[in-house]
Amino acid sequence: MRVIIVVLGALTTLGLAAFAVVASQRAIAPGTSSVLTAHVAPAATSAPAPRSPVTQVAEAQTQTGRASDASPVAAVRAVPAPAPATVAAPASVPAAVAPMRVAQNTGANPASPATAAKPNTTPAPPAPAPAAANGIAKCDKPDGMGLARVVEIDTTGGPAFGTEHFKQYDFLRDKEVVLTFDDGPWPVNTPAVLKALIDNCIKATFFEIGKHATWHPEISKEVAAAGMTVGSHTWGHKDLAHNPYAKDIEQAKNEIEMGVSAVNMSVGGPTAPFFRFPALQMPPDLLAYLGTRNIATFSADIDTVDFKLSKPEQVIKSVMTKLAKNGKGILLMHDFKPATAQAMPELLRQLKAAGYKVVHMVPKQPVTTLAKYDDMVKAQDKFSSSNNTRPETSVVKTINE
Repeated sequence: MRVIIVVLGALTTLGLAAFAVVASQRAIAPGTSSVLTAHVAPAATSAPAPRSPVTQVAEAQTQTGRASDASPVAAVRAVPAPAPATVAAPASVPAAVAPMRVAQNTGANPASPATAAKPNTTPAPPAPAPAAANGIAKCDKPDGMGLARVVEIDTTGGPAFGTEHFKQYDFLRDKEVVLTFDDGPWPVNTPAVLKALIDNCIKATFFEIGKHATWHPEISKEVAAAGMTVGSHTWGHKDLAHNPYAKDIEQAKNEIEMGVSAVNMSVGGPTAPFFRFPALQMPPDLLAYLGTRNIATFSADIDTVDFKLSKPEQVIKSVMTKLAKNGKGILLMHDFKPATAQAMPELLRQLKAAGYKVVHMVPKQPVTTLAKYDDMVKAQDKFSSSNNTRPETSVVKTINE
């Protein structure tokens, strides 16, 4: 009997001890789940039960164990997550994992399969074409050369360019060229030069003779419409350094200004306040006069002397040889000459192969013509006549065809 009593006492003692262990574990659970609630679940509507010392110790141990974990809980506390109204922690998720899940939800980790967005199956629209750099569109011509730069010339005060005569404004970089053409417009030859330029997506400056422009205004218009810069080269290509112009500045002014007006009228405006003296003969008093008109004067860096050459291969050799020596330059050529027109496609090909780049000059402001000289050009009966007042249909009638 005594043995039975002893055994029963021992069993009672063990049962009490087991009950105490279970009770202590239940006391820890509320404290551990409060970490998940703080970051995922909403706060309870009623005040939470006070935490026991055992719960506080358990929480302290949890934080100590995560000291090397980049403090995800601290990061979430800095930017508290919103508490949805009905979110609760899944019963199967261990309490120790919950803070890391919260940190992931506030970071860049992928969403769970249940909440991941479906992939967008709509094809993306094609990327827009890149904008033209500095206003220069990419060349769409096969093997086209394309422009390297566009420079704007402020002609205020009549600046002068071309290192054969003027050294101050040497704006070209190594291996850069400016293409300029004198004495046009002219049938066949000017259109051939223009086609070669267009086929290579490059632009040039044309110094047109006023008379020629009045004879062929349709060509002047084509040159301007292609984006070329159009300047003037006097009315009748007179050497202004010789008489009668050398001793009579008014006659010299007439020659300059009538050329400006005629070219502007032929193109239909606007044209550039760019001027080149015939034979590059530039009297100082006329340079000063052009300054008062805010018209820039252009000499050249390289005179190709193509006006003396009769074969296209000679023109090409002249240009390439002089460029190799000079390294860059404003080139003076003549679209009036057949050899130059014929040389252009091959010349441009060789310029590109040798690494030269084409620069285009444009004016900051268009030229302003003077009414006096506009009238003088009109009086040449190239654009209008005081007798031409009746409509064409009343003057010209087809009687046989």
